[in-house]
Amino acid sequence: MQIFHRSTNTLSRLSIYGFVFLVAALGWAVLEINRSSYITGVNDAQTQPVPFSHKHHVNGLGIDCRYCHTSVETSAVAGIPPTKTCMNCHSQIWTNAPMLEPVRASFRDNKPLEWTKVHDLPDFSYFNHSIHVAKGMGCTTCHGQVDQMPLVWKTQSLQMEWCLDCHRMPEKYVRPKEEVFSVTWQPPANQLEVGRELVRKYKIRSVDVMTSCSTCHR
Repeated sequence: MQIFHRSTNTLSRLSIYGFVFLVAALGWAVLEINRSSYITGVNDAQTQPVPFSHKHHVNGLGIDCRYCHTSVETSAVAGIPPTKTCMNCHSQIWTNAPMLEPVRASFRDNKPLEWTKVHDLPDFSYFNHSIHVAKGMGCTTCHGQVDQMPLVWKTQSLQMEWCLDCHRMPEKYVRPKEEVFSVTWQPPANQLEVGRELVRKYKIRSVDVMTSCSTCHR
């Protein structure tokens, strides 16, 4: 005796297929949410103790990155300038500007400003600024056009897939060393050809080494 109607077989198959597609859709949604600016913070300007404008200082005044980020060529970290660096200029100009009172207070009280970190990698990731600079990786490749930012925001996700894109094909991004700190440099039409020559010239490690887990996770 048939207990269930024949249509139950069809409904069962549809349910199984539907469940598989639902799981796949949920997986896709999770990946997309993880890549979204809500998670990565891309294009989200952070509130800072002082509204420091890179657009004004870099584009308007022509200050080189290394004037403030003094250890970028020699250390894993680029370095946050001490208040004394700010006061080199602001003890002479805009000395009474209310906006700069936190800077003056920091200098008077010998208490550093507490800046909000914008490009904040997780602790399990190792990143060294100096090796990237030495190998021809420019500031704007990772940080975007900071010379156009009144406040700094991330332009890249800094997620592993983004890092691996460069580590798998450094020739797409490497530039002449003399252009590393240039905010106006643009890749030439034959970037891949030039990049491959620079990869050889700068002795950039093989893809196998640069995509090894231990290269970034130590």
